[in-house]
Amino acid sequence: MDCIFCKIINGEIPSYTIYEDEIVKVFLDVNPDVNGHCLIIPKKHYQDLFDIDNQTLIHIMDTARKIEKLLNDKLHIDGLTLVQNNGLKQEVKHFHLHLKPQYKNEEKLLKVEEVYEKISN
Repeated sequence: MDCIFCKIINGEIPSYTIYEDEIVKVFLDVNPDVNGHCLIIPKKHYQDLFDIDNQTLIHIMDTARKIEKLLNDKLHIDGLTLVQNNGLKQEVKHFHLHLKPQYKNEEKLLKVEEVYEKISN
C-alpha cells in the first residue's frame, strides 16, 4: 500500500508525534494553517468516514478531547476546529481528523519544530 499515513505509522516517514496509543497516532501537520494544527489518524487503514468502525471513531473523538487539553495547556488556545474530509476534498485516502486551534489574537506562524518543542516540554 502506498499510503503516506501508513508509512508514518510504520516509521518509514518521520513525524512530530505528540500522542500515540494502540489505536491512534497524533502528529503535527507539516504544512500547518495555524500553530498546533495536528492530525489524528487510526493506525489501521480506513479510507474514510464510511469505511471506519464506530468504536474507532469514538476513540478518535476521545483522543481529540485529550489533545485539546494538551494544546490548551501548552499553546493557550482559545478554541478548536475539527475538520474531516471525504471523497473529493480528502487529499490522503486514509481517515484523518484535523485539529486546528483558534486564537483570539492572530499568532505568528511558527516552524513546526518550534511548536513541537513547546508541546513536548
